[in-house]
Amino acid sequence: MSAPIEDYALISDLETAAMVGKDGSVDWLCLPRFDSPACLASLLGTEDNGFWRVSPVTRGSCTRRAYQPETLVLGTWWETATGTVRVTDFMPPRAQLPCVVRVIEGLSGVVAMRSELRLRFHQGRVVPWIRAVDQCAVAVAGPDAVWLDTDGPVRALDREDSTVYDFTVPAGRRLALTLVWSPSHLPETPAPLSFPAETLLKETSDYWRRWSTQCRYEGPWRDAVVRSLITLKALTYAPTGGIVAAPTTSLPGCIGGERNWDYRYCWLRDSTLALSCLLRCGYREEAAAWVDWLVRAIAGNPADLQTVYGVGGQRLLPETEAPWLPGYEGSRPVRFGNFAMNQFQLDVYGEVLDALCLSLRAGIPMPAHVWSLVEALMGYLQRHWRDPDHGLWQVRGPARQFVHSKVMAWVAADRAVQMGELLGRNGSSGEWRAMRDEVHRQVCREGWDARRRTFVQSYGSPALDASALLMPRLGFLPAWDERVRGTVRAMRGLDHEGFVRRYATDGDGGHQADGVPGSEGAFVSCSLWYADALAATGHAEQARDAFERVLAIRNDVGLLSEQWDPETGRQLGNAPKAFSHIALVETAFGLSAARLGASGLSASGSGVARRPRNHAG
Repeated sequence: MSAPIEDYALISDLETAAMVGKDGSVDWLCLPRFDSPACLASLLGTEDNGFWRVSPVTRGSCTRRAYQPETLVLGTWWETATGTVRVTDFMPPRAQLPCVVRVIEGLSGVVAMRSELRLRFHQGRVVPWIRAVDQCAVAVAGPDAVWLDTDGPVRALDREDSTVYDFTVPAGRRLALTLVWSPSHLPETPAPLSFPAETLLKETSDYWRRWSTQCRYEGPWRDAVVRSLITLKALTYAPTGGIVAAPTTSLPGCIGGERNWDYRYCWLRDSTLALSCLLRCGYREEAAAWVDWLVRAIAGNPADLQTVYGVGGQRLLPETEAPWLPGYEGSRPVRFGNFAMNQFQLDVYGEVLDALCLSLRAGIPMPAHVWSLVEALMGYLQRHWRDPDHGLWQVRGPARQFVHSKVMAWVAADRAVQMGELLGRNGSSGEWRAMRDEVHRQVCREGWDARRRTFVQSYGSPALDASALLMPRLGFLPAWDERVRGTVRAMRGLDHEGFVRRYATDGDGGHQADGVPGSEGAFVSCSLWYADALAATGHAEQARDAFERVLAIRNDVGLLSEQWDPETGRQLGNAPKAFSHIALVETAFGLSAARLGASGLSASGSGVARRPRNHAG
């Protein structure tokens, strides 16, 4: 039986990440970067697929754990019959090669400890050759080599397929284990092994504290906001500025089901919200890096715009299945790569242009060719905005006229007009205004259910979709519009014990719409959009209650996955999810602004103003 998803904490070096369980086991690690093949993959299988456990010999779950305040340094405590021990896990921000450091410290008495490392390269299936080099254990297979070193006395147990060390830790004694990846063709000992663990720990703690102090949010949920921002930073691939949706793949939306996707890539749908989140909180450097990644990734023919790209901007992400991995709690198939790269999604044009417009308003320097890119994207969109697509949620059923996709086509035209005004380039603004107004009229006519007083998922469908909650935030309609208020009220139809589903997965618009069997949990981001919409429409107390329900389902170290199952009280889907944490930050700002009666500026006074909107129809 797999550990619950919420049992896992995240550590990261800003190029890859590891998932650490309450039992002291690293059960997921891809090296050398987020989208590399996993070398520890028991999260999606069994211990035979790779893990690294450091815990008392008596095993069991930890007594408690917590991140050091405003850092990504994880502390885990065990209280045993013979004493108390703390394990501190971290990944130093990458300077050379990726490494994971685990510092074991005796706090009282004497505790017998064990480190067991079972590496399985190439997605948990290739058993490496293990040898001793310069007092290190070195595991090699194909292009990969992993070195394990210790700075204290250990007793190595004779195991053929893993590296096992036993050692005792008395009070006041420390011992560090350091794991480093390097290309297997390099024979020399990796440089990170020459640095004392204490030095690496101090540098890592200092790095995260310096970064966290830049946060400008000063509202009532600061701890939650800072933890979400740290998580977002941890999911950023530093060399390019790309932000992965999650560090994991194939954690299921339904236990035992098929809703298992690879999220170790960068989605354009996250563009504007991620950018707004970073700018609101004062992280201009990260915002600029994200825009740079975005502009590089989408360069080329606008007809080839994808919904998802690799961390380096790569386009080919072919989806394959891994039959040798039994899946999280039997949830098959395990997938690597993502088929969404092949889908036509109309909404991404609006997301890209909204992000570029927000960047321009924030004063982020834009490359000279960006205006040509805007014109190319709008030229394509003018010809194709009427086409059906697969929508925000990347349904695997037939293409449809999704309402949110049309709203984002409106956003694209609106932001293009705004950018033209800011740059003094108004040559096409008349055509774009005409398109904007036509899209608006069509959505209000075809996407509105007059009988139920709500916007629906797609033209002619009775199904609801939580993405309609974004209309006031996007400026499509003001929050005081009765159609917005009616839509917010109608979202009770997606209620799942106080949380919000993205849409129904059975009946009208459900399975037929997304093409995947089985149900799923409530979406964390949708539940936060609901709280934000409640605040915008004047229901402050209800909004706060909805927001704090989401805060309550974070795990013990403040992390959120993609979904929540209120019936079992478990997190579902890939974790931690960038979209969930971005939505948490944005909603905290929205509720704080409503609480303070602010209009036009965020509650922290960050200087990111609400963009002027055009409301037609």
